[in-house]
Amino acid sequence: MKKSLAIILSTVLVTSLMTGCAKKPVEESETESNAQTNTEAKAELKPEEGASLVVWESEGAEGEYMKYAAQEFEKKYGVKVKYEAVDHIATAGKLQQDGPAGVGADVISAPHDNLGKLIAAGLIRPNNNPDRIKKDFIDAAVNGVSMDGTVYGYPTAIETYGLIYNKALIKEAPATYEQIIEFAKTFNNPKEKKYALLWNVGDAYFSYSFLSANGGYVFGKNGTDKNDLGLNNEGAIKGAEFFKSLNSIIPLKQKDANYQLVDGLFSTGKAAMIINGPWALEGYKKAGIDVGVAKLPTFEGKQPVSFSGIRSLFVSSFTKYPNAAALFADFVTSDEMLLKRFEMTKQLPPVKTLAEKEEIKNDPLVAGFMDQTQFAQPMPSIPQMSLVWDPLAAAFSTIWDGKQEPKAALDKAVQTIKDAIAAQK
Repeated sequence: MKKSLAIILSTVLVTSLMTGCAKKPVEESETESNAQTNTEAKAELKPEEGASLVVWESEGAEGEYMKYAAQEFEKKYGVKVKYEAVDHIATAGKLQQDGPAGVGADVISAPHDNLGKLIAAGLIRPNNNPDRIKKDFIDAAVNGVSMDGTVYGYPTAIETYGLIYNKALIKEAPATYEQIIEFAKTFNNPKEKKYALLWNVGDAYFSYSFLSANGGYVFGKNGTDKNDLGLNNEGAIKGAEFFKSLNSIIPLKQKDANYQLVDGLFSTGKAAMIINGPWALEGYKKAGIDVGVAKLPTFEGKQPVSFSGIRSLFVSSFTKYPNAAALFADFVTSDEMLLKRFEMTKQLPPVKTLAEKEEIKNDPLVAGFMDQTQFAQPMPSIPQMSLVWDPLAAAFSTIWDGKQEPKAALDKAVQTIKDAIAAQK
């Protein structure tokens, strides 16, 4: 990558802030006295006597990192931390159920778009050391874990997805979907479960990129207007029609093109390409796949716009040990620990100085994902975003399986979302 990662990040994140979240930007003008007070407060923070913690994080490389962090934290502070495998997209709902009963985690990992829900339900505590976040982390991360000027989260990664390919099966990543279609004509063999390209077609997180390529969007006014949905506008419908056409090279029902199956086929060398994120790379490499990463291919001359997200830790409002929990979250997101996390997960740490580390800026796999972040937009973080995922996923599923035409499916999804939003009033 000729440009430094820091420059690319800066460009991307300025754009992200213009297109993204439903939050007031965190004010940068803090007095020196306030900064000193916060620094002193952090220095004085000590874990409660007899403290022990439970942390929820996804399985895989993220979970392995959390186990490592828990061990290092116990060595330094003498506080035991138990890791429990809970998918980071499910932690908010689980905490809402388990927290009041006193059986929830003390610290959870969650994507930034859950922030509105977490705050509205009173599930999380503000960050105990916000000045460090504002000073050291990139702007998209700061704003991603903040609302109305208050920092809540402890960012761990900025991520999006791209085209991951098996270099043993295809030497270079195709620049267009049209090229992939041509490649599939000679590569595909459904009887042997060989496919040119796979992804979890029913997952709205991934398939949204087809809608966005032609101007589809979730919420208007940079993701803040819950009453303006652009998931069934003319551009979104056009993108959904192309999405449907790819069934010709992936002759699978939606239920059979699920994440587990497509991930497994790529891991065993049956698929030449897969749309996935950096979290999957470690597993592919362990499976012996020589992977490459590139931005999403274009279709009909349009560049798909992927979702980007900030992974973060949050301290539960129900923790019995708020000092220990805050100290752990702060420790896990220190520069040293986030560099280790990058080594284990290949997820980009959202810290300004770490972007210039040789092991990060010279990593070709990181470069591929960074190319896509130039065409990525942060997921809206207003609470109503949680009402989008299931109806939109249902639309993609029915479109893919030919049960509904794109316009009818997207119209239905938008109406379902609108009804759910109205029911909240």
